[in-house]
Amino acid sequence: MERDRRNDISFSRKRSFTFGAYGGVDKFTCGDEMRPESAGDHIVDILDSPASERKPFLSSSNNQKDSELFEIIEKLQGSRIDEQRCEFPLKVSPKSELLTVGGELPLILPSKLGGYWIDPPQDRLVDVSPTSSQYGLDPEGYDIMERDSEAKTYHEFFCSRYHHSFTAVDPSLGPLVLSVCLEEEDNKIRVILRMKECSLHGVFSVSLFPSIPAAVELAKMLCDKVTVSRFDVVSYLKAPELITTFDEHRVSPNFKFGILYQKDRQFTEEDILSNNEESEGFKEFLSMLGETVQLQGFTGFRGGLDVSHGQTGSEAVYTSFHGREIMFHVATKLPYTEGDPQQLQRKRHIGNDIVALVYQEGQTPFLSDLIKSHFLHCFLVVRRIQRKEEPAGVVYQVCVTAREDVPPFGPVLPDPPIFSDHSQLREFLLTKLINAEISCYKAEQFSRLELRTRSSLLESLQAELFTRSQYMMGDPSLTSAPNSEGVRGPSEGSGGFIENFKRAIRVRSHSFETLGVPKKTSGSTSQKPKTEKDAESEKSSGSVAVPSDSLGSVELQDQTSPQEDT
Repeated sequence: MERDRRNDISFSRKRSFTFGAYGGVDKFTCGDEMRPESAGDHIVDILDSPASERKPFLSSSNNQKDSELFEIIEKLQGSRIDEQRCEFPLKVSPKSELLTVGGELPLILPSKLGGYWIDPPQDRLVDVSPTSSQYGLDPEGYDIMERDSEAKTYHEFFCSRYHHSFTAVDPSLGPLVLSVCLEEEDNKIRVILRMKECSLHGVFSVSLFPSIPAAVELAKMLCDKVTVSRFDVVSYLKAPELITTFDEHRVSPNFKFGILYQKDRQFTEEDILSNNEESEGFKEFLSMLGETVQLQGFTGFRGGLDVSHGQTGSEAVYTSFHGREIMFHVATKLPYTEGDPQQLQRKRHIGNDIVALVYQEGQTPFLSDLIKSHFLHCFLVVRRIQRKEEPAGVVYQVCVTAREDVPPFGPVLPDPPIFSDHSQLREFLLTKLINAEISCYKAEQFSRLELRTRSSLLESLQAELFTRSQYMMGDPSLTSAPNSEGVRGPSEGSGGFIENFKRAIRVRSHSFETLGVPKKTSGSTSQKPKTEKDAESEKSSGSVAVPSDSLGSVELQDQTSPQEDT
């Protein structure tokens, strides 16, 4: 009887681990030897032995009956648990081993699951003295990468000259848009062939041909996979505008980046996103990056922030840099929600950024995968270090981490990665942030989205050009001019990759399932409805909110809130 009674107690308490939004753990059934690892334990494990394994939650001595029960519960509640926005709450002891480790800790530690690279590697962080010989501190060598170096070829070489464009639908390649220009001064023919995967650009000498070649021949010279027998000529008067918009849809002079404030002994996403007070050092750092502006009535690039109703706070940090506008989503300036440990009002912006900057005060490392987001692919971590021997009494140490499929990008970190000059640090960080985002677009996830975007936009462009040309030629089947929804004119703004991804979704009516993004199932803080005026005035790039560690809370914001991407 006593044994049965103990089994009943164990059974009732173990159920408390499974049920509940946050998955409560009964302290009687999860003792010290079975409790989840704290963030501090995790970091110490990485420092001591990167290959160490996480201890199991449940003892292997559980009987078969309990195992079968948990399998049943897991099957019944699997889908509901996947929708939860929170992981198991992490417990960090104030006397954690991490805080007693001697010497300076690295700015970033790798995830136990891998999947990230760190620059500089930890074995290079031996001497961070600013008195050491440094290289890589030449701002003139900080080159900003181009997203698409040939995106403006059509605008530069075709629009100012007499040229022709043609369309076709290839059985294997899909929609094709061909542009041909004769450069008589150089006796050359310049050709651009737009396909779903890419655009091909070529220049041929007229002397190669006995006469000006046909459109099909020129297309096959660029791509031997073209099988169509004829192209239809484009006679629509506004075709150059539509073609230019398509070619430059990946080019945007606007960028937005998140800024996180990590204090000493803050190990979790919840701790960092819950910071409200800004230290003098953090304020000084923000002023170095840009200007603090009032959002109400702000007319520059707003990066998805609300400039009409105050839903995203009253202030933000903004700057212009070499002809580019940059808006920073500063976590401490975004709205704070009482009772929400995840601060979704903040994460809906920062979690939608592709690159974020982490400002550290103290010796607590930042984990590469600490912030759960399907969009954040890169973090630049800056640690403020007090140095009495420096004129300003402070220097900044920099480290970078990104997902493993993000290619390396410049400018190169100096050795050691220490900055004492504010203007030099600003030039480095802003260049690094822009290049980081451009490089992140080459990651597998964004490459797939970009291909889908391009395919859908090209299909819309080809259909638009063909239909409008037929209308101008007097096609009797067209009694009125078709509506233009697929490709927008330049006056509406490009807005960057994410905005065009949204446009492609609207045009093609893709479902959430088709995109591999589950519908939103968990609610968040209520938002004021977006008015038609707000939608017209939005100058940001796209809007895909990912406020949690899974895509269970994903929402395409172009239908809901006055915020922006990604």
